[in-house]
Amino acid sequence: MAMNDKTPPDESAAQAASGEASPPTLKTIAFMTGLGVTTVSRALKDAPEIGAATRQRVQLVAKQIGYRPNRAGVRLRTGKTNVISLVLNTEEQIGGFVSDLIYGISEALAPTPYHLVVTPYSRTNDPLEPVRYVVETASADGVIISHIEPDDQRVRYMTEHGMPFATHGRTHMGIEHPFHDFDNRAYSREAVEKLAALGRKRLALLAPPSNLSYYRHMRDGFADALMEHGLSEVPFPTATVDHSIEELRKLTTELMLRPNRPDGFVSGAGAGTFALVAGVEDAGFKLGQDVDIVSKQTSTLLHLLRPQLYAVNEDIRLAGAELAHAVLGRISGRDMASLQSISHPRAVEAYEA
Repeated sequence: MAMNDKTPPDESAAQAASGEASPPTLKTIAFMTGLGVTTVSRALKDAPEIGAATRQRVQLVAKQIGYRPNRAGVRLRTGKTNVISLVLNTEEQIGGFVSDLIYGISEALAPTPYHLVVTPYSRTNDPLEPVRYVVETASADGVIISHIEPDDQRVRYMTEHGMPFATHGRTHMGIEHPFHDFDNRAYSREAVEKLAALGRKRLALLAPPSNLSYYRHMRDGFADALMEHGLSEVPFPTATVDHSIEELRKLTTELMLRPNRPDGFVSGAGAGTFALVAGVEDAGFKLGQDVDIVSKQTSTLLHLLRPQLYAVNEDIRLAGAELAHAVLGRISGRDMASLQSISHPRAVEAYEA
């Protein structure tokens, strides 16, 4: 033990005498390893002046006893919370999106001092409200948001207030910021090309809500590919991927019973595709014969629904990891261009045997 690195008296004895359980502290680790509190603290931070063997021993003991840094103390000493806030709509789509996003972010944060806190909001609330709360209370060091709009008030607010953040999607407002996005323009182009190769002529697009950035990307790719292949669009403006499955099912049935029904669909979400299939079959048509569907999906579930479906996978775990790296990079002051990434779709996959 270092001579000038003495461990202060432990408070656990008094707490034990009163019957109170106490979480392990730096003093607990110091007592168990025979080291001083300062040495333990530096070892947990991977300080280079502490030998590798000592760092490994301290970190092993800390893990075994379930030691967690006191966040209040960390904030007092450093001004940081070691928290990343994921601001998430409570009505996010089904099919593993939320769990995969959280998994990807958490995996990326695991080797760091940071941990994830989910800040939920509902569609009926102002989406700026939870972001404003995090910024005003300084309850996180960085923020991750989704459902991005071309001119997103949350992006403007956090930029003006100096809050590090990353967005799942791109804005079009002249503000450079960290983001990760999926290339929805390329996806819808590939989907149309696949349907054209199958001989389909009249296509409908199940798109995102028109206020979101990726609506523009998906529609542009869809329209460009229709023109290139000489195909026609059957408008489906009353439906979006954010409608409930029952609403979409009804709207799809109505669309399929019109004289100029579509013989192909491009779907912007796996959950919406469940409704498309049900609506097509409710109208008396058969998937793979009367109509084909190409769908984006965030989980590999569609082939369980109908093997005749065609799908393009969007890796949400990857998106979560990229967003975590982006917001951490922003906190540490990395170059903005290195904090912006786009995932490109792979080939359309068919599941029919």
